[in-house]
Amino acid sequence: MSDSRGEAAEFDLGSLYAAREGERYALHTRYLNGQMVKVLKTLGYDAGFRRAQGPYLFDRNDERYLDLLSGWGVFALGRNHRGVRDALVSVLDGEMANLVQLEVSPLAGILAERLIARVPYLDKVFFANSGAESVEAAIKFARAATGRTRILHCDHSFHGLTFGALSLTADQNFRSGFGPLLPGCAEVPFDDLPALERALASREIAAFIVEPIQGKGVNLPSDGYLAAAAALCRKHGTLFVADEIQTGLGRTGKFLAVEHWGVEPDMVLLAKSLSGGQVPVGAVLARGWILDKTFNRMDRAVVHGSTFGKNDLAMAAGLATLDAIDREGLVQNAARQGERILTAFRDMAERYELVSAVRGKGLMIGIEFGAPRSLKLKAAWAMLESMSTGMFCQMVAVPLFKDHKILTQVAGHASRTIKLLPPLVVSDEDVDWTIRAFDEVIAEAHRVPGAVWSLGKTLAGHALRRETA
Repeated sequence: MSDSRGEAAEFDLGSLYAAREGERYALHTRYLNGQMVKVLKTLGYDAGFRRAQGPYLFDRNDERYLDLLSGWGVFALGRNHRGVRDALVSVLDGEMANLVQLEVSPLAGILAERLIARVPYLDKVFFANSGAESVEAAIKFARAATGRTRILHCDHSFHGLTFGALSLTADQNFRSGFGPLLPGCAEVPFDDLPALERALASREIAAFIVEPIQGKGVNLPSDGYLAAAAALCRKHGTLFVADEIQTGLGRTGKFLAVEHWGVEPDMVLLAKSLSGGQVPVGAVLARGWILDKTFNRMDRAVVHGSTFGKNDLAMAAGLATLDAIDREGLVQNAARQGERILTAFRDMAERYELVSAVRGKGLMIGIEFGAPRSLKLKAAWAMLESMSTGMFCQMVAVPLFKDHKILTQVAGHASRTIKLLPPLVVSDEDVDWTIRAFDEVIAEAHRVPGAVWSLGKTLAGHALRRETA
């Protein structure tokens, strides 16, 4: 594009965004995923968010929302954290020699050093671009290190949607239509030590990969499960791999969730919040001998990698994130604020018959709904469940969004659990807002007939039409 003098006009992203922002849904329908746009409009989530700061989103009318989803856990520091932004600007202003490939980055070395300092029983780090890439790398490293090919995962697991990671993801809604998947992958029940031992006894298993707290449902293990599982893996020559992509970096009130149970895995997988919400990054922290078995000769120095895996922007974002976690006391804040929410939700479980369970650690929290006892509620619940399993959660999530300006979502396909993944920077005021909103919406859900149940019928009708279309 040229100006009136024939000179090239400077690219102005702000003006471009402002001019085209109103077309966001039309553009996505035409060029990206139109079904996602339909979902947003059906549920009323088409608010048109235009800016964000910390734990807050601001819509097209500049109304403020509390984000309890934090981009599926990416924005642990909140959005547009100043320290992360400054670090990224310093990389760009420094005109660093990024991604030379026939060279190594000092920033990657420093970030690896600082991660290992927090997980001192591990020795080396491999950097990727996402959680799914970290899972893919762990599969390859486990096979190279053990000489075995089979990988175990748990039911209800979620490890990603790339081909290998999907092969370790239990949800058939994600797997359907993409098979056959990676051979040699098998599922065992979560929190079932006898089943795990039977599978390991073949001595063919390269790795057992497990989420310390499962994201799909916020399922916690029994107190002794993870430690015993790690011991069984050692006994049978299998690597114990903790997928901390969602639970790590302070989310559960510890730097790693496995710290709650005193477990030391052979590999730890990180991603999501390590990026500071700005530049994608993933990491595999491993015992030194595992990576040494993979990169075991000079001609195998590049046997696994990624073009953008150690880019300076991602490494700077990771360093700034670790600094903010320490300087702002975010692990401690997650533990404190999470306990406040869990205590309030457990009180609601005592008062409201539709609340069947409350689970979580730190700021990874699930509130599960179940069949009520009273006659009117039981009939309404049964009717809704017959139309669409798990629809009740949307009856809670939608009024939370529309009436209370709180963004959250269900913990999985056809789930009866709403999951909270607030930014670790949430304040006392934010937690009060959360508790008050949930209490009011759940109280309203106990009134039959009522607005919540009318909404449920409408949403269930949409779901049935989609299934029969």
